[in-house]
Amino acid sequence: MKNPKNSVATKNPSARTLAIDIGGTGIKAIVLDDKGRPITERGRIVTPRPAIPQAVLETIAELAKGQGAFDRVSIGFPGVIRKGVTATAPNLDPSWKGFDLVHQVEQWLGKPVRAANDADVQGFGAIQGDGVELVVTLGTGFGSALFVDGRLVPNLEIAHHPFRSKKTYEQELGDVVLKEIGKKKWNKRLECAIQSLEALFNYDRLYIGGGNAKKVTLELPENVTLISNVAGLLGGIAFWQMDESPSVKKKTTHS
Repeated sequence: MKNPKNSVATKNPSARTLAIDIGGTGIKAIVLDDKGRPITERGRIVTPRPAIPQAVLETIAELAKGQGAFDRVSIGFPGVIRKGVTATAPNLDPSWKGFDLVHQVEQWLGKPVRAANDADVQGFGAIQGDGVELVVTLGTGFGSALFVDGRLVPNLEIAHHPFRSKKTYEQELGDVVLKEIGKKKWNKRLECAIQSLEALFNYDRLYIGGGNAKKVTLELPENVTLISNVAGLLGGIAFWQMDESPSVKKKTTHS
């Protein structure tokens, strides 16, 4: 395929964005209009095992076929990604290290592509763009994103930071642990994590998303909000609304 023309897609005021969310258990896709509103039904395919790049690319291509026409692509990736190249993917496969995701998806789909950490993308779909806002995602692993006045602090990885009993946030709150200890104990650990994160970041707002957010039963503080897992797709429009710097001026419209 020919190289896609990023400038054309960026300037198109009515461009349709294919938003892809790569997760440890499922890969999702939806097409958004220029305001970030869904115009197709969300598609989902179970993440292939082993989750090597080739298998994931084939899944993305299959999802794209079912979503109809689109002009550009946004991808949320479960790991650190720099300039389109993946650095870590703890819940996928070791072969992702150093993989040029953006270039490869452009070649497969023939459209311009932008990509970022999945929690970053989910944050773009949830934040107000004012003050210190922290986003954590509870799924196969533990994702995180920090925003200051709408500007993303890149490559934040709280997941592997010590949390309690010499174990990390991911080791204490990941999906494997949830299944082992049950929802009640898991919620108690989450309550401790919220207190720890507030003391560390002094955030104005905390947003909790991801596939396991629906299993949160504890009473949340006023400045903590549960967000829909769909925000991980809706935030994809922000890639095409921001300047060269990774920031947003206001909350993405997704009503």
